Amino acid sequence: MSSLPTVAIAGASGLLGANIARAILQPSLRSKFANVIVLARSSSKKTEEFVEAGAKLRQYSEGNVKEALEGVDVLINAVGSSGNNFKETLVRSLPGTSVRLYFPSEFGVNHYIHDFAHKEWDFKKKLFRLASEIIPDVRMCRVYAGLFLEESIGPWFGFDTKHGKYEAVGSPSQPSSYVSMGDVGRALAVLASMPPDEVPTEVHLNGDSKSFLEIAEAMKRHGAGQIDVTSVPLDEYKAQVLSKPSKTEEYLRLLMGEGKIDHSKNGLGNHSHLLLGAGKVDAFKTIEDLAKETHGKPWADYDD
Repeated sequence: MSSLPTVAIAGASGLLGANIARAILQPSLRSKFANVIVLARSSSKKTEEFVEAGAKLRQYSEGNVKEALEGVDVLINAVGSSGNNFKETLVRSLPGTSVRLYFPSEFGVNHYIHDFAHKEWDFKKKLFRLASEIIPDVRMCRVYAGLFLEESIGPWFGFDTKHGKYEAVGSPSQPSSYVSMGDVGRALAVLASMPPDEVPTEVHLNGDSKSFLEIAEAMKRHGAGQIDVTSVPLDEYKAQVLSKPSKTEEYLRLLMGEGKIDHSKNGLGNHSHLLLGAGKVDAFKTIEDLAKETHGKPWADYDD
């Protein structure tokens, strides 16, 4: 790779991908790259926004993915689950390209430590095995973000702000890790700018690691009012979820209860020391920050 790498982002039109692109295009981080390329099927308002901010747009089709990767040193795959077929096409296009550092489409929980099957997570495992086989000389870094801060303190995970009720699975003292999507992008910018052989093969991000009880206290400090925190037995909940096909959020609540989304030093560990500090990025957004922004009432207007 040259002194400054060229990075490409696939899936930049999606929710997470757009946050990643915006973060990398911030002036302090954009300067770490010779070129920032947005890969898209067609031009859109989002891609126009990125081009105006300093990115280059490359349009691709199923048949010219390899050509779209010409001159790319680092590839970030932020394609969502609806693009699973393309994700496999993208991986199969990597052999023979200039890509030397690849971030596969992970960015959620570390599903490699789970003891149950899940269609979407099993597909990610399949693609990782495929990539390991066909691009063994390309450095791969799986980035686990845990839970997205902006999208997680809602009733689907047991945080019923509207009715002042939080329900944990297992102990309400068990912490889980949250990170904002913008901070995922900033973390990726730092990692993508590093020499490939210095990039860890796995990175656990940890914007903030807090329990249901701690989150309730943070929200009350900023205007939530009364919040009753209760819990359901972990073993019973797990048996119920695994007895039949369940919603992804139910599997995630299970993992929260098992401590398998705790990216703290006392949990799965984290790599914040690689990402924070002079010349890198500032402190990550926290639960306290979210509480201040939402006056202690995130997703209070959610209509279930």
